[in-house]
Amino acid sequence: MGSSIRKAIELILSADPELLNILATTAKVCLTSSVIALILGVPLGILYGAGRFPGRRVLLVLNRTLMGMPPVVCGLLFYLLFSGVGPFRHLHLLFTVPLMILAQVVLITPIVVGTMETFVADTAPALRETAKGLGFGPGKQFRLLVNECVYPIFSAYLLSFARAIAEVGAVAMVGGAIAWKTNVMTTAIMTYTNRGSFTLGIALGLILLSLSLLVNVVLSLLQRRFSQ
Repeated sequence: MGSSIRKAIELILSADPELLNILATTAKVCLTSSVIALILGVPLGILYGAGRFPGRRVLLVLNRTLMGMPPVVCGLLFYLLFSGVGPFRHLHLLFTVPLMILAQVVLITPIVVGTMETFVADTAPALRETAKGLGFGPGKQFRLLVNECVYPIFSAYLLSFARAIAEVGAVAMVGGAIAWKTNVMTTAIMTYTNRGSFTLGIALGLILLSLSLLVNVVLSLLQRRFSQ
């Protein structure tokens, strides 16, 4: 065990080309999907939290259901849609990075929406009264809510990024874990461990744990900063 960890650390320090390729693919998939999820999820979360419109409760229940959707179910859905018998087969996106990004957007956008909705639902009533007293229109009320949601926006992004970087089921199904093409950290750990190549798997596991620690440290610092 100790020998495997030592070799894994040496592999990280040696800047192994295959390791760097996996990290680059992971960064592309996770950063892109989490940014898209943030752009889509923040306005929806504010709308669900502050708005009062017919069907709102149904949308909230649907979003909470999607927050708990198993990744393999999402992967199966996209596989069926884009495989050789699916309606979108002509796009030839199966086993590509863009489809991995799309699958992750579907998985993590509800997390952003839910995080924003929970915060806004508590703060919106007081802000709405203040905005009405100042004579603000809907546009200014929305901007006021966004200004009050700085910490939840950062928090929602980090949570969605953490979910994206740790996800394995959907990206494995739609990406195929193809070496030098669609292999990300989670799928590579699974693939190389099954092959008995523990060194690369441990190296990627150490990096993944370090990133998880970093995300949690940043979240704690942000929480302390905005609670002051």
